Amino acid sequence: MSKPRYHEAVPDIDVEEFRKVVMSRRSVRRFDGTPLPDAVLDDCIDMALLAPNSSNLQPWEFHVVKTPALKKQMAAACLNQNAARSAQVLVVIVARTKTWKEHCDLTLQQWPQETVPKIVDNYYRKLARIHYTQGPLNLLGYGKRAFAAIAGLWRPMPRGPFTRADMKVWAAKSVSLGAENFMLALRAHGFDSCPMEGFDENRVRKMLSLPADAFVVMIVGCGKRAEDGVYHPRIRFERERFVKEH
Repeated sequence: MSKPRYHEAVPDIDVEEFRKVVMSRRSVRRFDGTPLPDAVLDDCIDMALLAPNSSNLQPWEFHVVKTPALKKQMAAACLNQNAARSAQVLVVIVARTKTWKEHCDLTLQQWPQETVPKIVDNYYRKLARIHYTQGPLNLLGYGKRAFAAIAGLWRPMPRGPFTRADMKVWAAKSVSLGAENFMLALRAHGFDSCPMEGFDENRVRKMLSLPADAFVVMIVGCGKRAEDGVYHPRIRFERERFVKEH
């Protein structure tokens, strides 16, 4: 007799409450002085860490900047945008391209069941290490690209990541999912956010002492929106421009 498959109960969801969260999330450019409680911020980060991510390798870091002096320097690195200067907290969301190997090991060590399934053990112990390794001077990556190009003539093949640039794209995809979870969680708690791409990454890296494989995906200003915190109505182009049915 086969073992019963793993099952989780699914709670009932009020879609209208979720819709309110999504619809009311705006990029807030000016925050008022309402403090952002640590418990709320921690809960939002915990929900961010539950975001889907590639192979559960979790290539993210959330650097929480609260110290007034550092926050002032960080705002200056964000080109003194109002969203940075008026935020109660700045969260620097960072992607890592070299933590995947350590996280393969942690996955096997912390597997939540008594026995790690063979297919899982094989993936994290062998296949992932081949898939995400580029090798010295990217030689292994180029070899994998050539193999995929030839084998792909006959069957579907993964087309990357083959280079360090591919690894940055790989990490940024998962990290962006975590960032969206974080911002929606803030809105659900009645707080707001503004994701910023306009910043001097060299200065930010230096302030946070980031390692060589880390890069900043975005900096999120967090707080309670001021009355004039949203600068204009939301603009979205027609749905047909983006939605294609096949």
